[in-house]
Amino acid sequence: MIDTPKKRWIVAADPITPQANQALQNYPPILRQILFNRGHATEESARQFLSAESPPGTQPENLLGMPEAVDRIFWAIQHNEPVAIYGDYDADGVTATALLTEALRSLQAQVRGYIPNRFDEGYGLNTEALDTLHSEGVRLVITVDCGIRSPEEAQHAQALGMDLIITDHHHPGPEIPVARSVINPKQPGDQYPDKNLAGVGLAYKLACALMDKASQEGLLERTIAEAEEYLDLVALGTVADLAPLVGENRSLVRAGLRYIQRPYRQGVLSLIGAAGLTPERIRSTDIGFALGPRLNAAGRLDSALAALELLTTQDVATAARLAQMLDNQNRERQQITREIQAHAEQQALAKDPQARLLFAVDASYNPGVVGLAASRLVEQYYRPAIVAHQGEEFTRASCRSIPEFHITDALDETAELLVHHGGHAAAAGFTVRNQDLPELMQRLHEIAMRELGDLDLRPTLKADVEVALREMHPDLLKILKGVQPTGMGNPEPVFVARDLKVRSKRAVGKDSTHLKLVVTDGWITFDAIAFRFGHLQSDLPERLDLMFTFEVNEYNGRQTLQLNVRDLKAAGTPDY
Repeated sequence: MIDTPKKRWIVAADPITPQANQALQNYPPILRQILFNRGHATEESARQFLSAESPPGTQPENLLGMPEAVDRIFWAIQHNEPVAIYGDYDADGVTATALLTEALRSLQAQVRGYIPNRFDEGYGLNTEALDTLHSEGVRLVITVDCGIRSPEEAQHAQALGMDLIITDHHHPGPEIPVARSVINPKQPGDQYPDKNLAGVGLAYKLACALMDKASQEGLLERTIAEAEEYLDLVALGTVADLAPLVGENRSLVRAGLRYIQRPYRQGVLSLIGAAGLTPERIRSTDIGFALGPRLNAAGRLDSALAALELLTTQDVATAARLAQMLDNQNRERQQITREIQAHAEQQALAKDPQARLLFAVDASYNPGVVGLAASRLVEQYYRPAIVAHQGEEFTRASCRSIPEFHITDALDETAELLVHHGGHAAAAGFTVRNQDLPELMQRLHEIAMRELGDLDLRPTLKADVEVALREMHPDLLKILKGVQPTGMGNPEPVFVARDLKVRSKRAVGKDSTHLKLVVTDGWITFDAIAFRFGHLQSDLPERLDLMFTFEVNEYNGRQTLQLNVRDLKAAGTPDY
């Protein structure tokens, strides 16, 4: 039997107020609560959300550093000066590199993309790469998705006589690098209204500003609107990087999805085919679980240059070959992740199963996959987790965290021990000398105990509204389209139905990992799929409370309505 659930359930944490209910009366009751849960309590706010409008003031020129960057890039174009777009090896960096390289090439720039190798060079700017680019004649380097925490490398570029333009969305460190221009809405003094753009989003804003200037000066017969042809790349990189799908990101991703659903870029079409998806049915969740991981696989196991070439080629055979290669690498990545996760789990829990921070390090760990293993540990144990590859001199780690613990702030507290570090509240990375690793981990454990020691650490699952199964009908799916795209910061609408009878149950999938159910409330019957709940098949109660999303399931050309189970528990078990 299922005991008291390990996860807290919160259903409609704040029921809709009478005032908001009145203001949103033109919308169905379920949608009203969903809108209210997302902070939309007025007709105007709801309209803007459902239409995915960008916030006011998001013109590219409102980003600090944008005018200087545009002027310097146009000088390079006019003087035929070699330019390098310096990216990162994840999906955000690869899409940003592809976008800005193609945009500059369309402006007749002499431009090339450069993505460092994760295994040989590590993350971000490095002096050896700058030396190489300088020796090859490059005099202007534009970073995308990196650079904001590279003041020493920026000084090195300056010493070489190279100009540097930094575009990066990561949180700045205490010292902003000295560069010709720094574009980052999170930097001090920047008044740009939306701080959540991904690296590829900033690359897109720069491309828009460049094309706008070219159009205004009669240098190019195109307008800023035509920069929209890059929005498929913006959607891919933004969703894959887990950037919040609110504000401008949501507007960009919704527009980008339309290009992905009718792909004109050969590499995107081939990637969709390799993932076994139908283009017109693709949603943001397909980017997060299918397309993004395949783009990321190249940089995790080898070089991200294959992913970059895939996104920029228009040759059908080349695109097909590269997409299949990324698909194969993604399968290999999945297997390696499972192996590292099992080993890291054993190591992290060996000393103290109740530790507030989980840590595992080994020389055998693939440094491209340690972040995924850390994510699995966080998901399973709801603790911040650090998984690291140890080399001869340095240990390179990936960190994942929970809402109660800002991992990058914790690393900032130990910055004097680190060679490099950076990231977000929920994810970060660092490099440390091996001799400093024991002290670093002791300090991080102390910080975790200080911040988390008194907390009851259990994951919290939130649902928008409690429903009866009769409310789950095709018209509701049409209504819920206005909430799309969903993802980080704008979750898929989640529902709870109580006291459902289990009519049938069976474990499905490889190793019987998943659970297929048929449930009923006595009047309405639904199919339900519970991914990774297969182990409960033999002990499942006869009556359940289900937390689920509502979707269409397509199998062998047949479409049926389905409940996608997020969690389940014995009917009547307290939510807490």
